[in-house]
Amino acid sequence: MAIEYRPMTIDDYDEVIDLWKTTEGVGLSDADSRRSINLFLQRNPNLSVVAREGEKLVGAVLCGHDGRRGYLHHLAVARPYRMHNIGSTLAETCLEHLRTEGIQKCHLFVYEQNYHAIAFWKKTGWAQRVDLVIMSHDIKNG
Repeated sequence: MAIEYRPMTIDDYDEVIDLWKTTEGVGLSDADSRRSINLFLQRNPNLSVVAREGEKLVGAVLCGHDGRRGYLHHLAVARPYRMHNIGSTLAETCLEHLRTEGIQKCHLFVYEQNYHAIAFWKKTGWAQRVDLVIMSHDIKNG
């Protein structure tokens, strides 16, 4: 299995959104529209990554930072390609990109009931924070 990893571009959007839609545990919203993802990629050039076997998209992850902390969103690997270190490689590639940008810490969000994702992240060296509460505000709807 020859997997190529490269920066995500907006040209990957249709395949990436299809992957996210079919991956359990990935929650999508208006923030995942083509326009919003394009803005994210422009703001964070060359940080998000896709994995391909030939022409076939097999994995993807959004990666960005605010100048202080890095964030990973929607890491997904197509079911037949799981357990081949593709997810780990996607995450580590993003972390290396963030290191290059001078970012020293990275966060991600996982649904509380997504036990497989929590196990994956713990296995790859991430620590679960129980001292924080995430709060959100929908700016669009006031």
